[in-house]
Amino acid sequence: MAYEGNRSGAPRRRYGRRKVCRFCADKKATIDYKDIRSLRYFISERGKITPRRISGTCSDHQRKLTEAIKRARNIALLPFTASHSLERGSSQR
Repeated sequence: MAYEGNRSGAPRRRYGRRKVCRFCADKKATIDYKDIRSLRYFISERGKITPRRISGTCSDHQRKLTEAIKRARNIALLPFTASHSLERGSSQR
């Protein structure tokens, strides 16, 4: 007999607060590729774009956010990966 998760047989329930889109809640907040400080919140330590289920943004703002992060990467405002970070110093070859 295979193990099927929890022993009681009841489905697992997740409890927690529903994440609210930061840009929908605050109408003054805008998504701009030049605003690196606000874009850094949506990028992981390794340089990956944080998914919707973790960041809590709605689908419309997630698309705009992804586009802004990609634009900032293309003009070298944000690193593509963690190894391309500008904070490491200038002792690299």
